[in-house]
Order: sequence, then structure tokens, then C-alpha cells
Amino acid sequence: MPTEVIMSEATRPLTPGSEALPELEGPTTRIVRSEIGVKGKNVVVPSVQVDDRTVIATGKWLKVAAVRHEELLEGATIADPESFVSQLKKSGLKADLFTFAQRLPDSAPKYSYQKEWENVAAVATTDFSYWWKECTEHSIRKAVNRAKKLGVVTKVVSFDDEFVEATCPIYNEIPVRQGKAFWHYGKDFQSIKSALATYLERSTFIGAYYQDELIGFMKITWVDTTGTITQILSLKKHFDKRPNNALIAKAIEVCEAEGKSHFIYGSFVYYDPNSSLTEFKRRNGFEAIPLPRYYIPLTLKGAIALKMGFHRGVAANTPKPIMRLFLKGRKLWFEHKLKNKESTA
Repeated sequence: MPTEVIMSEATRPLTPGSEALPELEGPTTRIVRSEIGVKGKNVVVPSVQVDDRTVIATGKWLKVAAVRHEELLEGATIADPESFVSQLKKSGLKADLFTFAQRLPDSAPKYSYQKEWENVAAVATTDFSYWWKECTEHSIRKAVNRAKKLGVVTKVVSFDDEFVEATCPIYNEIPVRQGKAFWHYGKDFQSIKSALATYLERSTFIGAYYQDELIGFMKITWVDTTGTITQILSLKKHFDKRPNNALIAKAIEVCEAEGKSHFIYGSFVYYDPNSSLTEFKRRNGFEAIPLPRYYIPLTLKGAIALKMGFHRGVAANTPKPIMRLFLKGRKLWFEHKLKNKESTA
């Protein structure tokens, strides 16, 4: 069973951006530098303000513009795409493509731009009892009940220094998670606090405790009528107590109490539809809900790249069987390194 999930940091940075860094010159709009999180590290990228949205440009040979923190902003990502793109073109931000997506519960396509379908893992949260009895598998109900019998207590907790301090051993327990290097392993108290401090006014933290020790936690960020997991992490040494299952069950309760329509757990499928993470979500009652993502070329290069499919990146354009072999090989390699490190410790 997976022990954690880190949301895509290209659009869900783990650290606040800095709009006070040196400005660049643009024709009609000031271009500034913003920080985003990429693989656990802060990266500075150019950005521009259009309407009330911050647009960042990322990529090397193909520059792709997107609304910063897109999935965590309330309201429509873009109110008027035509006007928005027109302003973006005049801003001076160097980008070849602009992309944005619709979000739950607005899943029916609204625009005629070129689109591709993303899949989001979500579960309806208007009725906890229905989720518990009809959506989850027997093994999940058994796991949650096992956690309770073993003494695991889940509860909403305050975000303070005591809580952050308690998360540090979880972050720094092991350097490899989900078959790859864990980006946040080795970070100190202040780095972890900054990573967790985004959107505090719209976030709720849930802790899983065993004998007063924090053995797992979840951060939920509220976005309109939905709740989104922006962090879930637990101690591997307490895997037998099923803290992640207990955390998800508690989160469904909290979502129902908050009157939210859906609870979101990243994408349903990333590269491998048979991955343990996808299977974990399915058994917990999450479903794949397709949402349209739109792509609008801003330059000739962008138009050609879009037509050729280069905007998807190397991983998405790699044949799935080869990608699955790569992921399996990477997992074996990191597990081998971890075993060697543990044997020499």
C-alpha cells in the first residue's frame, strides 16, 4: 500500500512564490520571478499577472504557460479564455503554449480549443455511510477497523510548531518512497514548515496517532465544493496499523461535515494503470473522472509542437510497455540502494 502522495509540483508548488524578486520588462505588463517547487527544490521561473491570476512559464525548448496553483485556486481557472489569452500574448511572457483545465464538478467541455482528457481520482462525499458500505472494498473496511482496534486515533489537528515537529520523523524516516527517491527526505524543521504552510486559510490537517505518537498525517486544501489531498504521509514502521486507510476514512467524514461534494486524490492513473497507488485508490472507492485540459498555441513553434504531440513530454510519449519497464527498473534500483544503505548503517 502506498504511504504517501506528492501532488504534481509543476502546478501545485510546495512553497510560496516570491513576487518581490527582480522584475523583467514586458510590453504592457510587469514580468516578475516566482518560485515553484520542482522535485522538492525551489526553482525560479518568469511569471506575469493576468486578471487576478499568476501565469508561470516553464520548460526549456518548449515554453508552456499555465496558471500557477491552478488546481488549488477557487472559482473558474479562467473566466474569459479569449480575453485572457489576448492579454497573455501582449504581456511579454515568453511562452509557446498556454494550457488550462476545468475542475470538478464542471466536467463537461465548455470550449472549442484543442483538448486532451485528464483523469482525476475522486469520490463523492455527500454520504459517508454510502461510501463506507457501497464504494470501499471489504479489505479497506477491515483495515480501518484494524487501525481502530490497535489504538490508532485520527483527528483534526492545528497547524503549529508542535505538529510540524511531529511530522519531521515521518518525512525523514526513509529516503525512498513509491520506488523512487523521496524529494523531501532530509529536510529540516523550517523547510517542512514552509512546505506545509501554503493555503493555510483553506486547509485542514488530520493526524493519525498511536500511543500519542504521530504516525501519519494528511493535509486537505478546500477548493470551492471539493477537498484535495495535498499531502498524505505515514511511517513505514507502522504500516501494519494502516494509518493511511484510517486517514482517508476520517477525511471523508470531514468532507461530509464541511458540505463538500467531492474528495480528490490526485490523478487516478499516472503512467501505469496497474500500479499499487491506482489500486489503492480504487479499493478506497475513488473513481477516475475525466476532465478536459485545453491547449492554446501562442507561437508557431507552439502550434507545431501541439500538432506533433511534443507538449506531452517525453514520459507521456514513451510507449506504455517501455515506460512500465522503466518504472519497474527504477523501483528495483532504489530499493537495492536502500537495502545496501540499511545493511551498512
